[in-house]
Amino acid sequence: MNSKHKENTMSMGQSSSQTRPYIKPEPQEVHIGNPLGGSSHATEAKPEVKRPRNNVLVPKSEPGVEDVVMYHAPARVAPAPPATATYKKFGSPYEIDYAPEGALKEGLNMVKVLNTSIKKLDIGSKLRKDVWMREVEALQSQAAPSTMIAVCGATGAGKSSILNAILDDNIVPTSGMRACTAVVTEIAYHNKRTIEGDVSFLSEKEWRDELSVLLDDLVDEDGNLKRSTDLRSDAGIAWSKVHAVYPTVTQEKLVRMTVDQIIGLDPRIAGILGTTKRISANDSKTFAKEIGKYIDSKDQKRGDKKKDKKTKEKQKDKSKGASILEKFRQDLTARTKAANKDPSDDPNGPAFWPLIRQVNVRCNAAALSTGAILVDLPGVADANAARNNIAKDYMKKCDCIWILAPITRAVDDKTARDLMGDAFKMQLMMDGNYDDHAITFIATKCDDISCSEVIRALNLDDDPELEVIEDQLETCKAEIGECKEKKAAAEASAKEIDQSLKTIRPIMQEYKAHLQALKDGEEFTPTLTGKQRKKKRTRSSSPDSDGESSPGQKRKRSGGKERSSKRRKSGPMGDDDDDFIDDEDDEELQFSDEDETDKESTKESDDESDGDKSESETDDDEDDAEEDDDEDEEMDEEATEESLKGKIAETDAALKEGRVQLSEQRRLRKDAVDQLASLKKKQDHLQREKNAFCSLKRSEFSRDVLKEDFRVGLKELDDAAAEERDPDSFDPTVNLRNYDAIDLPVFTCSSRDYVRLKGQVKGDGEPACFSRIEDTGIPEIQKWCHNLTVASRERAARNFLTHLKTFANSVRTYVQGIGDVTAADREALREKWESSMPEDDGPHWDHDDPVDLVLPGLNLSGMANQILNSGLYRMVEKAPKVDRYGEPIGITPRLIKDFKRVVDDCVDQLQHTFRDGLEEKCQVGAANAANAAVETSDTFAASMHWGTYRATLRRHGSWRRDLNVELSNPFTRQIASSWSKVFETDLFAPFEKAANIVIIKLLKEVEASAALGLKERASGQGELSLEEAKVALRKTLDVVRDTINTEQKEVSRCLAPHVQGQLVDGYDRAMEERGRGSVARQKVVFHDYVSSIKHMVFEDAADVIMDRLSKAAEAVGLALHEALAELAEKIEVSIAVLWEGTRDDPSQMRVRQEVINAVTDITEQVQHWTLAAQLKNAAATAL
Repeated sequence: MNSKHKENTMSMGQSSSQTRPYIKPEPQEVHIGNPLGGSSHATEAKPEVKRPRNNVLVPKSEPGVEDVVMYHAPARVAPAPPATATYKKFGSPYEIDYAPEGALKEGLNMVKVLNTSIKKLDIGSKLRKDVWMREVEALQSQAAPSTMIAVCGATGAGKSSILNAILDDNIVPTSGMRACTAVVTEIAYHNKRTIEGDVSFLSEKEWRDELSVLLDDLVDEDGNLKRSTDLRSDAGIAWSKVHAVYPTVTQEKLVRMTVDQIIGLDPRIAGILGTTKRISANDSKTFAKEIGKYIDSKDQKRGDKKKDKKTKEKQKDKSKGASILEKFRQDLTARTKAANKDPSDDPNGPAFWPLIRQVNVRCNAAALSTGAILVDLPGVADANAARNNIAKDYMKKCDCIWILAPITRAVDDKTARDLMGDAFKMQLMMDGNYDDHAITFIATKCDDISCSEVIRALNLDDDPELEVIEDQLETCKAEIGECKEKKAAAEASAKEIDQSLKTIRPIMQEYKAHLQALKDGEEFTPTLTGKQRKKKRTRSSSPDSDGESSPGQKRKRSGGKERSSKRRKSGPMGDDDDDFIDDEDDEELQFSDEDETDKESTKESDDESDGDKSESETDDDEDDAEEDDDEDEEMDEEATEESLKGKIAETDAALKEGRVQLSEQRRLRKDAVDQLASLKKKQDHLQREKNAFCSLKRSEFSRDVLKEDFRVGLKELDDAAAEERDPDSFDPTVNLRNYDAIDLPVFTCSSRDYVRLKGQVKGDGEPACFSRIEDTGIPEIQKWCHNLTVASRERAARNFLTHLKTFANSVRTYVQGIGDVTAADREALREKWESSMPEDDGPHWDHDDPVDLVLPGLNLSGMANQILNSGLYRMVEKAPKVDRYGEPIGITPRLIKDFKRVVDDCVDQLQHTFRDGLEEKCQVGAANAANAAVETSDTFAASMHWGTYRATLRRHGSWRRDLNVELSNPFTRQIASSWSKVFETDLFAPFEKAANIVIIKLLKEVEASAALGLKERASGQGELSLEEAKVALRKTLDVVRDTINTEQKEVSRCLAPHVQGQLVDGYDRAMEERGRGSVARQKVVFHDYVSSIKHMVFEDAADVIMDRLSKAAEAVGLALHEALAELAEKIEVSIAVLWEGTRDDPSQMRVRQEVINAVTDITEQVQHWTLAAQLKNAAATAL
C-alpha cells in the first residue's frame, strides 16, 4: 500500500509540474529574528520552498495567490551536478577592487569551503558540534542589507515620473491616478531580466468595512441619496469607488442595499478579495499593460464603444467576401478568444483599483542594485483604513525619507520646514529621523522655468555667461529677420511674375486659335487682341452665339480634364512647350515652408492658368489689354499668318523668360526657408541653453535656501523643547547643537527632460529646458540611492569579515592542538571547567549492543534504526556536572548565572531610564492635551465644511485630517524632545561593559587555575575567546538595539489610536443626530463628550505608554537571556581547546592538515579584503 501510494503521489506531482509553468524562486534572505516578538513589521514572511523529485526549487503555493506569467519555462529541469565550493584568491589587497557586495559574496564562498572541511573532522564534543554549526548557519545567513526609502509628496509633486526616471524604465504606473495616489507601491531589485509585481487586494472584512463607510457617504442624515456632481466631494468619491467596482448598479438601488447584498452582486469581486495577483513580464510595456488591468480606471475604456463598433464593422465587411472555410476559422478564433478572455479585460466589467491593498514591484534597475528599496507612499489621505495602516507601517520601517515638491512651491510659498506638518516633524524627531542623515529633499519640475522672472529675482542681468547666450540669441533673431525679409521678397517677386504669366498665357492661346482659324478659312473674332474685343466678348458669351467661347466660359461649363483635352486637340502646334501645361494649378500662387524640388518648381511654373480666374479678374485683365490695344495701332491692321506666328514666337519667348525668372525666385525662397529652419533650430538650442542656465541658477539658490531653512526649523524645534523642559533657564541665543554642521541633502531635477533625452518615452517631444542628461539632476539622485546604502553595506561586510576571521581562528586553534601537555594537566582543567561529563569515542547504551540481537542475514542498519527509534534502546543522556550542593558547575552554567544578574540589572536600568526621562513628561503632556482638547475639537469642527466634518465623525476622526492626531499633538509636543534624547543615548552601553567584565573575570580564573605548563597557552586562548565573545556580543546588541528602536516607534505611535479608541462612543453618539439642525447638534454632542472624558483619555494614554515601554524592557531581557546562553556555550567551546585533544586516528591527521591549510588561506584572504576596505576608505577620504 505504501509503494502504491508513493507511486500515486509521484504521478500527481509530475502531472502538476507539467500543467503549471515553472517559476524560479527569489533568493531567500535569512534575517535575524525579532527578539521581542511583539512586532511583525520589520520582516515579511517569505514563501515556503519545497523540493520536488527533480531537485528543482518551486515556491509552495500560497492560498489566494494567482500567478500571471508572461513566459513559460520548461516543466522539467535536469538536476545540475553539485558545484565545488571555491572562492577567488588574491595575492595582496591591492589586487582587490573592493565593494561590500564582493566581500560578502567571496566571504560566503569561504564559509562553504570551511564548512566542507569541518564536516570531515571527527569532533568528539557534541557541544562543539552544536556551537560550530550555529556559527556556520549565522555566517551563511548573512545577506546584503537593504535600505528602505519612503518617497513622500503631495499630489502633483511628480513622484511617479521621478521614480520612473530613477529606474530608467516606465515601471511605476502613472495612469489610473486614483489608484496610484492611494496605494503603497514598493519597488525593489532582483537580478532578473523580467519585471515582476504582486498586486494584493483587500480582504473581505476590509472591503466590508470600507463599503459601510462609503454607503454612509452616499446618503444624508435622513437616509436620502445625495445628489452630487462634484467628484471631489465625499459623496462623489464614494460613488466613483463603488460604481467602479459594481458598474451595473444605480445610485438609487445601491443605497437600498446592504453590504452583504452588494458583495453578492459579483462573484468575481468576492473571489478576488484577499488574493494576490502575480505578474511577470519581459518588458515594461507588457508589464504596464498587465498591471493596468488592475490599477486603471475603466471609465475611458467604457467610452471607446464607437471605436469598438467601427472595428466590428470592418471585421464584418472583411468577412463578407470570405469563403466558408475562412468564415469558420474566424468564428472559431472569436469563440476561443471569448472563452480565454480575462475578466479584467472586459471594458464593461468591474474595475479593481478601489480594492487594491498594496503593490510590490521587482525589477532589474541599476539604481536599486545595492539594496535601496523605494516605497511610493500615498500622496493624499485615503478612506481605506487598511491602506492607511500600510503607509504608517512603512514610515516606521523606513531608514530614509525623501520629501518631494515642485521647485516653484518649495521656494516660493513653501519651504523644507513648512512642507512637513508639526505632527510629522515631531514624529520624525521621536523616531530619531529628523536630521540631515535621514531626510532628503527633492525639488521637482525644474524644467518649469520663466527666464525673465528668474533673471529679475536673482539679479542675473550682468552675468557674463548669460550675456554671451543673449548676444547669440539677438544675433540669431536678427539673422532670422533678414531671412524672413529675403523670403518675403522672393515670394512677392514670384507672385508678380506668376501674375504676368497668367496674363500672357490667354493672349498666346488666342493667337494660336486665330492662326488655326486662318488656316482653316474660318472667321475669327479676337477678344483679347482685337479692337472691339469687349463688345465681341459680350456677344460671343450669349447662348445663341456661333463664335467660340472665351476660356472663362469654357472653364465654367466643363471640368479641368475635358478642357485640357480640348485644348490639346484644337492647338495646331501640338509639339509646343506650352501644350503640356496642366491648368489644375491656375489659382493664385501659394507658398509653404516645405522643401520644394527644382523639378516641381519647373512643372508648377509651366502650369496653365487660363481656367481658374474669376470673372472679375478676367474683366480687369481684358480691360487692361483693351486699353493697351487701343494704343497699339498695329492691331488695326489685318492679321496674317506671318504676323500671328511672329506674335506667338514673341509671346512664347516672354513665357520662357518668365518661367526662368519664376524658378529663380522659387530657388531664392527655398534657400531662405532652409536657412530660416536652420536658424530656428539654433534659436531653440540657444533658448534651451538660456532656460538651462536660469534653471541651474535657480536650483543653486533653492538648495541654499532649503538647507538654511531646515536648520532654522530644527533650531525652532530644539528651542521649543528646551523651553518646555526648563522655562526659567531657557536662553534662545544659545545653540543646543552645531547647526552649521547640518547639511540637508537637497536635489533639484527634471524627470520630463531626462526621459526625453534618454528616449524613454516615445512621442513626448524635445526637452523643454536641458540639453545634457547631467543637468537634469536625475543621475545625481541615482548615485544618491547607492550612497544611502553605503554605510549599511560596509558595516555588514565589516562585521561579516570579522565574524569569519574569529571563527576560522577558533577552528584552527582546535585542530592544531596545544602541543605537549600532560594528560593530568588537561584532566584537571576539564574537571574544573567542563560543564558536562566527558564523552568517549562511541555512544553508550543502557543495554547490550542492539545489533547483537539481530538475526544474521537481515538488514542490520535498517533494523538497528528501527530499534533505536522504537525507544527500546537509546543513548544515555549525560547528566550535567554538579557540585556538592547540587549546583551545575562548569563554564556555561557559571556564565549563565552571572549573565542573568547582568541582564536583570539591564532591564531594571532600562525601566528606570524610561521612568526618569519620560514619566513626568507624559503626565505634563497628558494635562496639556486634556486642557486643549475641547478647544482643539471645536476649532477642528469650525474649520471645515459640514459634510467633511460629518464624514470625519463617521470615520471616527480620521479622514482628510486626523482629529485624533490633532488632539494628541500637545501631548506629543511635550514628550518629543525628551523621547528622542532617551532613545538617542546608548541604552545598552552599561550592559555591554558589565557582560565583558563577567567574561574577563571568568577567563582570568581559568588562566589562574591552569597548570604551569598550560598558563601561557591558557592566556592566549583566553584572549582569543574574549575576541570571539566581543564579536558575538556586538552582533547580539545590534539586533537588540534595532528591535528596541522598532518597538519605541510602535509605542510612540500608539497615542492617536488610543485616543481614537477612547472617543469611539462620542463619534457614534454624534452620528446618531439626524434631521434639520443635526450638524449643530452633532458638534454639541461631541463637544460635551470630549469635555467629560478628556482627562481620563490622556491620563490613560500616559499609563499605556509607560506600561508598553516597561514591557519592552522585559522582552529585551528575555531575548538577552537566550542570546547570552548561547554565548556562554561558545566561550566554553573556545576554552575547551585547553583540555580537548584531537584524535590520533591516522586518517584524521590528513584531514586536520587539510583543515589547517584551508583555514590559513581563508584568514589570509579575509585579511586582504579587510585591508582593501581600509585602502578604499582612505582614498575616498583623501579625495
